[in-house]
Amino acid sequence: MTDVFQFVFGKLWGKTRLSPGISPSKAVEGLVGGGLTAVAIGTRLHVITPFSPLQAVGMSLVIVMAGFLGGFVLSAMKRDLGVKDWGTMIEGHGGVLDCVDSVVFSAPLFFHLIRYWFT
Repeated sequence: MTDVFQFVFGKLWGKTRLSPGISPSKAVEGLVGGGLTAVAIGTRLHVITPFSPLQAVGMSLVIVMAGFLGGFVLSAMKRDLGVKDWGTMIEGHGGVLDCVDSVVFSAPLFFHLIRYWFT
């Protein structure tokens, strides 16, 4: 969800590039707008989770930042390796890892926060 909103906000209002050398299409406006939107949605979804609204805000913020870092770090790895995509499985979009790069950081973090903080 965060990736989609970051893309939309970045395309609509993105002027300030985060790191053109690593990921030329990522914009500060996309990160802020997409992140705030995802946090708002995550907070509203607290009713179907064991979190209080404040805990949902915290968890959403952590996941948004971890997701961004996951995508950013894997983009840096691709630049370093000199590849455009992680594979060719999905026509016109790259590999499966290109679709879930933000999950690489956020899912383990979410698991460990739930496992060790909420139990």
